[in-house]
Amino acid sequence: MLRNVLIVLILAILASEVAIAQDSKKVSWKKVNVLVYTRNGTGYVHDNIPNAVNAIQKLSREKGFKVFVTDNPSVFTEENLKQYTFIMFPSTNNDVFDTDAQRIAFRRYIQAGGGFVGLHSVVGTERNWQWFKRMLGGTFAWHPQFQTLEIEVLDKDHPSVAGMPLVWKKDDECYFMKEYYPGVNVLMAHNLSAMNANDNDAEKIRDYARYFSNYYPVTWYHEFDGGIIWITTLGHDKKDYQDPVYLHHILQGMAFVAASVDKVDYSRAYATERDTPLR
Repeated sequence: MLRNVLIVLILAILASEVAIAQDSKKVSWKKVNVLVYTRNGTGYVHDNIPNAVNAIQKLSREKGFKVFVTDNPSVFTEENLKQYTFIMFPSTNNDVFDTDAQRIAFRRYIQAGGGFVGLHSVVGTERNWQWFKRMLGGTFAWHPQFQTLEIEVLDKDHPSVAGMPLVWKKDDECYFMKEYYPGVNVLMAHNLSAMNANDNDAEKIRDYARYFSNYYPVTWYHEFDGGIIWITTLGHDKKDYQDPVYLHHILQGMAFVAASVDKVDYSRAYATERDTPLR
């Protein structure tokens, strides 16, 4: 009887591994349509955004998906957004919408089953909108100096980390968050014990990381308010967008979201205001 139980468990594990492998391959890129939104509010603007756009456009030519790039918030209408598989914000920062009508259109798109991919400083976007910060998984608080970081894969079975180094040494910024949302699923984390810091930074790192011990989230996903969200806080350097490992990293995230979006169906959307209570 014990032997039979073990056989069933082994078969279940193998079936799960096959399902994960199939999930990572099932995206049909020729059916994928992506909106890349590059608007920034008042404040710091990353100079990597043109590089990110060029990299995404190059990936679109290689993989066959369609991409539309804009910094015009007027694209955020229900009629326009329904055509997109997912929306991508590369290093956006601060307020990126002009009106609450645009915010409601974005929120209803997510509720309709749309996808979202955010890169690097995206976690500093719309800092005064509670729903948006929960969607992201938190909001930017502070980062130590740019340096070589040690990033470890935590969820080795997830399709969006397939092919990534289990320990990735990368020059970047470690973003610490506030209002961290506990509903996210962490895929990769900074090994904080491997960081270099002066005395002032070391104290701040201990303060921000006090609930996380030696590991701090860097890449995560979650299903939120009807949509599928994938975030990486990596990607500060313009050179990243020519780095095959980083490009593989974001492409795997894009593929996971694209494969997870079935159909954008506005019959599932319920928000009538930007702060309509979350169901």
